[in-house]
Amino acid sequence: MITGAEAIVRSLELEGVEVIFGYPGATVCPLYDKLSKSTKIKHILVRHEQHAGHEASGYARIKKRPGVCITTSGPGATNLITALGTAYMDSIPLVAITGQVSSDLLGRDVFQEADMTGASEPFTKYSYLVKNAADLPRIIKEAFHIASTGRPGPVLIDIPVNVQNHKFDFYYPDEVELRGYKPTIKGHAGQIKRVMKAINHAERPLICVGGGIFAAGGQEVFRQFIETLNIPVVSTMMGIGAVPTAHPLYMGMLGMHGKSIANQAISDSDLLIIIGARVSDRAVLLPAAVGKSTKIVHIDIDPAEIGKNLSTFIPVVGDAKEVLNQILDAEPSRKADEWTDMLKQKKSKLVLDYDPRSYGINPKAFVNMLSKKLPDDNIYCADVGQNQIWSAANCDVREGRFLTSGGMGTMGYSIPAAIGAKTAAPDKTVVAVCGDGSFQMQMMELGTICQHNVDIKIVVMKNQKLGLVCEIQKTAYKNNITAVDLCGSPDVTAIAGAYGIPAKSISSMEEAERAIEEMLNHKGTFLLECIVDEKESSV
Repeated sequence: MITGAEAIVRSLELEGVEVIFGYPGATVCPLYDKLSKSTKIKHILVRHEQHAGHEASGYARIKKRPGVCITTSGPGATNLITALGTAYMDSIPLVAITGQVSSDLLGRDVFQEADMTGASEPFTKYSYLVKNAADLPRIIKEAFHIASTGRPGPVLIDIPVNVQNHKFDFYYPDEVELRGYKPTIKGHAGQIKRVMKAINHAERPLICVGGGIFAAGGQEVFRQFIETLNIPVVSTMMGIGAVPTAHPLYMGMLGMHGKSIANQAISDSDLLIIIGARVSDRAVLLPAAVGKSTKIVHIDIDPAEIGKNLSTFIPVVGDAKEVLNQILDAEPSRKADEWTDMLKQKKSKLVLDYDPRSYGINPKAFVNMLSKKLPDDNIYCADVGQNQIWSAANCDVREGRFLTSGGMGTMGYSIPAAIGAKTAAPDKTVVAVCGDGSFQMQMMELGTICQHNVDIKIVVMKNQKLGLVCEIQKTAYKNNITAVDLCGSPDVTAIAGAYGIPAKSISSMEEAERAIEEMLNHKGTFLLECIVDEKESSV
């Protein structure tokens, strides 16, 4: 017989878990006691519970399997909710384990009791409150299955401290049987035929790709699909990198912060094929922006997303990779040359604002320069705010990944996500780009970086403002600038130095190339502060 805590560790080992991001507390001490004896699982101590979830998210997105995080009960668990919501909105597979007060005290409002299954319900794919230790192996097996199949997402397991101490005969199930949970993987044959017919009759077809293509592991087949059919592509922010940004068929990101050519293509197309995207308000602010004669094909593994924001002509429920293979197996021969050539010509005439500034660096030119100097397979983690928009619009993505918080728009995401990504892929170059506002929401993770020797590169765009909010106040609120001044913020390079991390500050593009090379050539974490004019706009 073994204890519940031992059963948790053994179950995680059997699921192939190699890394856990966590922050201990009283109600998970039994679990940590047994976890410390594992020779297969490494524990990374974060500096805030929210970042445990973000680091597990970055890990999951690169490792292509559920990330795991642990927190204690009460505030430790509630601090995790933002990370759960971030993962839920972007369909990232997580298994989050939270401690809970003893089961005989539930409902009495005892010290550090919080109803986590209730509080996290809107932000999890499924959640468990474990009442019987013997259920732990089955629940953990189910949690990994639910998190990683269908539309991926976070699953919460809330475990009372006394359950962790109960003993039982351990048995780990070989299979999962969940009545009513049968995600549809293959697209319906009849709908596939309708899609083929629509493509063959379209004069101005366009593909919109989202983050679902990464969840399906379908980047390679997607590229084959667009090249076979010669159809131009736009992406949501989460879809950046589905094909290289320099690919001749890629017209850029669409939406309020996207490329004009991408938004115009949406309006002019007569067939819009949406793959693994919900096309929310950031992508298409008004459904009327889509042409009245445009027929929409929507491919998604989650039927609830199809038609949620745009009326759909042909819905196809299924895994994006599988559905694209089904279409390719039908041997399509469509060549939309005139429409595609016209868009390619428009793209070639785009002029980007990479002019030097009289004060500060040009963040758009800097992002482009940085991304081009990174190895082809780099992982670029963008935070939220103006830096996210500069990054999304100007980052040159080739064989690597572009990670950001798209659906929830969570500030303080980039550094912990970069830690998780680097832990998943230690041989890849990982860079986190953030603003001086978001940096202060995550700078405590420099301690995690130092303790665990995580080699990431950090870029802080400093304009001493909450830049994007300030921009909104200027344009929408008659220049009533309020509560966005970051006066009183610390010296970022001094903060890095306090952790023993080399840092440099630059204020002109003349310094940029040499500073980037210095950062990338340094073995170990390096922080580069870029001074940006507070008047710099996101577009």
